[in-house]
Amino acid sequence: MNSHAAPANRSASALHIALVCNTAWAIYTYRHGLLRALTQAGARVTVIAPRDRTFEPLEAMGCRCIDLPVASKGTNPLHDLGTLRALYHRYRSLKPDVVFHYTIKPNIYGSIAAWLARVPSLAVTTGLGYVFIQKSRAAQVAKLLYRFAFRFPREVWFLNQDDEAAFRSGNLLAHPERARLLHGEGVDLEQFAFTPLPERDTFSFVLIGRLLWDKGVGEYVEAARALKARYPRARFQLLGPVGVDNPSAISRGDVAAWEREGIVEYLGETADVRPFIEAADCVVLPSYREGVPRTLMEASAMGRPIVATDVPGCREVVENGVNGLLCDARSAASLTERLTDMLELAPAERKKMAGAGRKKIEKEFDERAVIQRYRELVRHLTGVTF
Repeated sequence: MNSHAAPANRSASALHIALVCNTAWAIYTYRHGLLRALTQAGARVTVIAPRDRTFEPLEAMGCRCIDLPVASKGTNPLHDLGTLRALYHRYRSLKPDVVFHYTIKPNIYGSIAAWLARVPSLAVTTGLGYVFIQKSRAAQVAKLLYRFAFRFPREVWFLNQDDEAAFRSGNLLAHPERARLLHGEGVDLEQFAFTPLPERDTFSFVLIGRLLWDKGVGEYVEAARALKARYPRARFQLLGPVGVDNPSAISRGDVAAWEREGIVEYLGETADVRPFIEAADCVVLPSYREGVPRTLMEASAMGRPIVATDVPGCREVVENGVNGLLCDARSAASLTERLTDMLELAPAERKKMAGAGRKKIEKEFDERAVIQRYRELVRHLTGVTF
């Protein structure tokens, strides 16, 4: 029980929860159901993240938003110490009952800051990113920091089995018994309702997400280039923010060059992906590694076949040959083959995949089950049920 925990008979309206991430957008987009459950129960919710356009809708939901200085792609220790110091002072003044940390730097520096401020925290590893993709010095330093910082959270949640196994085998968990498998952050099954596949002569692929090289955007463009001549009816689209604060970011200039070449259509970014999923015949994600990708859960929930890489995270959502097709990571040739297979599938087969995808999401990735896990942890730490 934490030092700020109130008696077990305290109401949810006295509960104060903080969520910390390297983007407010991710809190708003990926944890909307959790925020809604907390605010509707009357709990105080504070979002601590770098200021972006989602501060306004978060505040409209009833959340308090606090700007956080964090350099997502920097490795300057002075900047990172600034993040640690800022979080420590915030936790000391706010005195939240529980802090939830998401993404690498909040997981590391937030976990340390919460321990120093004597505030209970939980770390959610939303995907291991560059730390487990690259073999750089920065990645080695990050692993050392993880090993130190992860002695402090009350629990460490992993979204897929591969990430949990990587931490265990790398001896990065000081308290292995605190590790929990969340199996994705879930999807709102009502919001992402099943919609029939389009019936038309053209065929639209769409890749949805931040435009990063690590998401396999380069391989997707190469595959589109190879397939355009053979399948003039095929369209290849990109949807998501470009030039983001990430070491693997793709520039707007790169995208413009692909557009001029006539390979891809760039759809910009959106607060609501549903119309774009509905308009697609297949959703593609050739990522190098994921937590459990939200875009694939949403696509499957809406009944769209998927082509994705056979990597941690993607293979949690996609069962090869059942609700989609898996290809090799970092291989434009393998991706081209799977996209060809999808184009050549009979409409009845794609329809069968669509139905299987929806059933899988209903069974394994219902957001309500994820929110229940949060409820149980908060009750365990504070004695309060929201």
